Amino acid sequence: MTKNELLKKNVMDIRLKKGMKTTELIESMQNIGGFSAQHMVNGIKIIKTMIDDKNSYNFLSFPADIIATGLRGVIASSVKYFDAIITTGGTLDHDIARAFGGKYSIGSFNADDSELHKMGIYRLGNVFIENKEYGQVLEKSFVKIMNEIYKSKDYKKEYSASELAYEFGKRMTDNGSILRQAYLNSVPVFNPGILDGAFGTQLSIFSQNHDFKLNLIRDELKLSDIVFDNKVTGALMIGGGISKHHTIWWNQFKNGLDYAVYITTATQFDGSLSGARLTEAVSWGKIKEKAKYTTIDGDATIILPIMFSALDLV
Repeated sequence: MTKNELLKKNVMDIRLKKGMKTTELIESMQNIGGFSAQHMVNGIKIIKTMIDDKNSYNFLSFPADIIATGLRGVIASSVKYFDAIITTGGTLDHDIARAFGGKYSIGSFNADDSELHKMGIYRLGNVFIENKEYGQVLEKSFVKIMNEIYKSKDYKKEYSASELAYEFGKRMTDNGSILRQAYLNSVPVFNPGILDGAFGTQLSIFSQNHDFKLNLIRDELKLSDIVFDNKVTGALMIGGGISKHHTIWWNQFKNGLDYAVYITTATQFDGSLSGARLTEAVSWGKIKEKAKYTTIDGDATIILPIMFSALDLV
């Protein structure tokens, strides 16, 4: 690029005013030149283009920890804008526990964990969860729903993770639930790590005295069909780990994602997938060289509500 091309866009000051709408704020941030802010503004544009592209099959991936926060409601309200969810085992734990009355409390990162343990309180970052509000609530609701599934005339003896998520969402009544919204909007919930958590433990216990099998391969074949059946794909990925990797891994078989937005707080300098910027995925063919993509550094519990509010994804 020439010098004039590099310097053609000037930094402009944000002008705040009373009663300013989120859309107006984002519009005023177009030219602020502010570090991660520019990536967030670009991410909003990419997500809008991705959702507006009727030919694009769009994934939403995220880990379980954010479902213990108020971000659960943001994600639940946006499920209908995506075609598939890829997440982790603990998402089922937190979504079901909270759907059945589990009370999570605002805590502190600086709490005395030994004292919390003595009081029967789990700490998830700066969220406090009394153990009876998590394990006991989940176990009771799991047993109730799983027995309903087992006794139903449509019981199949063998289920994939996404089929189980569908059956649970079908029997839940909390419309603030991610599983419930996925069921209502026919959005499959793929969970390759479903056994890693309380839900998975309950599933293992249930299988000991019931004619039940979990087929993890079936969902992999469904994902294979999706990427080969859709020429255009996009993804909003929140956090790393298995949910992010499953999303980009399967899309490499169609030569990569066409749209991709990634929100992370991790550093790339330890070589981790969570820290890896989307540019690294281009080298693997998991994102197309000419795709629209950006990595946003920052806390999703701050960034995602702003982005979705600007996009009116409610």
